[in-house]
Amino acid sequence: MIKLVYCITRGADLSPDEFYKYFRDIHGPIGAAIPGVKRLVQSQRLEIPGDRPGDFDGMAELWFDTIEALLRARQSEEWRRSTADEENFIDHSKVAYFVTEEREVPIPGTTR
Repeated sequence: MIKLVYCITRGADLSPDEFYKYFRDIHGPIGAAIPGVKRLVQSQRLEIPGDRPGDFDGMAELWFDTIEALLRARQSEEWRRSTADEENFIDHSKVAYFVTEEREVPIPGTTR
């Protein structure tokens, strides 16, 4: 499986709560409609007392069967709609993006 990862920062005009609500309720369904997406996970930053602040407000992970499926998805109207919607809640000057294949490292003493 191929995984595309976006680490994102909220737009300056949004509170953290407004950002997370938009990310979850508006943008999530748009991303889920992209053809070829097998799994979509959204994560929001947690504030941990005494820990340093995180570098990003959220993360989106999209899984595809193959690189070709990802490339086809990028040509879709749904992908264009998702990209256009990012302007509503993301600060594009503070985004990280990469494509990867996961490799799980076994943890001793676990059954996974």
